[in-house]
Amino acid sequence: MGTAERQRTRGIQGIQRTRETRGTPGTGSITDEHEASGSRFGEEHRELWVEEPARRRRLPDPVRTAAVRAVIIVALTLIQAMTAFLCAMAGSWLSFPMVLSSVASTVAATWGVLDVWVTRQVWNQRHGVVSVPSSTARQLRRERRRARRQARTAERSEDRIRRRGRTGQLSHS
Repeated sequence: MGTAERQRTRGIQGIQRTRETRGTPGTGSITDEHEASGSRFGEEHRELWVEEPARRRRLPDPVRTAAVRAVIIVALTLIQAMTAFLCAMAGSWLSFPMVLSSVASTVAATWGVLDVWVTRQVWNQRHGVVSVPSSTARQLRRERRRARRQARTAERSEDRIRRRGRTGQLSHS
């Protein structure tokens, strides 16, 4: 089945679904208004919004905020550099201060992009990548495992002491 055929069947299924879910004929539903406007059941109908599953996972919040910050800084730097170039071509007195501020903005944009890279590396090291030997995630998981083991052994020893105390007693006094 080709792409065009898939779209046609998807469109027909969309009409059937709206007919089934929106009401019975004669009740003044949206389907009745659609049929009254002159469109036929067999016509192609495309949904306005089709949900598709994401191909990749979302970025973690700190990485996403750093990326947004970097994009804004880079965009402003490009606008500023273009304005400085146009001022220089026009021979305006504003060109020299604009060139100086463009250099400073370039440094800031470089910092913003490096910030995204460093934030992503730190996030991966702390929260996700366990296969790396220097990962702190591995160390945290070891500590949690050790604490759970100690809690279990303490609980077992308390149970053992309670059981031992009852076996040798002749009375409850």
